[in-house]
Amino acid sequence: MTAAPGTLWPRRELFAMPGGIYLDGNSLGLMPLSAHQAVLRRLGEWQTQAVSGWDEWFGLAESLSPTLARLVGAAPREVIATGSITANLHALLATLYRPQGQRKHLLATALDFPTDLYALQSWAALRGAELKIIPSRDAQTIHEDDVRAALGPDIALVLLPTVLYRSGQLLDVAGLTRLAHRSGALIGWDAAHSIGAMPHDFHDAGADFAVWCSYKYLNAGPGAPGGLFLHQRHHQLAPALSGWWGNDKASQFEMTSQFRPAPGAAAYQQGTPPVLALAALEGALEVFEHADLQAVRARSLMLTDLLIELADQHLLEMRVITPRDHARRGGHVSLLHPEARALSAALRARGIIPDYRSPDVLRLAPIAFYTTEDELREVVRVLRDLLDSGAHKSMDVSGAVP
Repeated sequence: MTAAPGTLWPRRELFAMPGGIYLDGNSLGLMPLSAHQAVLRRLGEWQTQAVSGWDEWFGLAESLSPTLARLVGAAPREVIATGSITANLHALLATLYRPQGQRKHLLATALDFPTDLYALQSWAALRGAELKIIPSRDAQTIHEDDVRAALGPDIALVLLPTVLYRSGQLLDVAGLTRLAHRSGALIGWDAAHSIGAMPHDFHDAGADFAVWCSYKYLNAGPGAPGGLFLHQRHHQLAPALSGWWGNDKASQFEMTSQFRPAPGAAAYQQGTPPVLALAALEGALEVFEHADLQAVRARSLMLTDLLIELADQHLLEMRVITPRDHARRGGHVSLLHPEARALSAALRARGIIPDYRSPDVLRLAPIAFYTTEDELREVVRVLRDLLDSGAHKSMDVSGAVP
């Protein structure tokens, strides 16, 4: 079920296509058939082997590390599939955030996904520090000069998104990592809106850590286990929040009272992993095992180029807030309109699934593996019809889920 190098796009046969036009893969990716098969396989092992199935499942998370490492530009021991973004952030912050003297504050942007801010706020409160916020000049994007200005001698750790979830702005991971380190701060990255949509290079860029979810561009299903990256220079540190699944596998079942951390990022596992959820990730990653990540990125950029061009031509009432520069664009296009929520609901009623972000952003995510150019033309045609007719204004959005 893998996409071989050089294979023509799209690869819709790899996915369960629900019908209509799906442009919400940056919120929940469509199900790869290989994920469905992997879950059935693990269910069958549970059914027929019961507890003996642990002979197959014991190292399942670690077995996924080579593919994840390729996706984020790391060594296999620097990554592990575990937890969620929030849980992984807490585990990493507990270990890496060590305020000393004046250098004690945390730094994030005003446009970070809220869970990142909540986690950072928790640790600032615990350590008697402050979470400092980099403002946005336009309420949609972050100017990297403002990041530079905020990186003062009082900042111990900064967390940034690789791609801003509202506007789709891609930040300069390597450049900002160098800036943070020159200022004396550690830096981590939230790659939720980039992993699976583009190549990464966290190790060579020198990032201290990163976290991500697996249910967006990785297509591993709702609530799928997330993952984390920890640069090898930090591997001598024992996790501050340890749990038995992070114990070295060779001695885990000796059941000693002394924690012996597994090598590298695997030490940051805590409780027993959800095997059936890991199975969905296992199957979903088959799509990427032989996929050329540069080709994935090239097709993603081609599709977002087309969508921006169509919006410029036909949707003058809607402002594109996603950067046009390829080096500053993630995998989705965001359109600003005061009636975005009603437009989103009207599109869904017509079999087109976009994503809405309060109060006025319509996000459209063409996915390299399964979105076609003709689908994007049809979406823009329908939006034009809605804007002309005003039909979206009659939609009841009082109880709608964004």
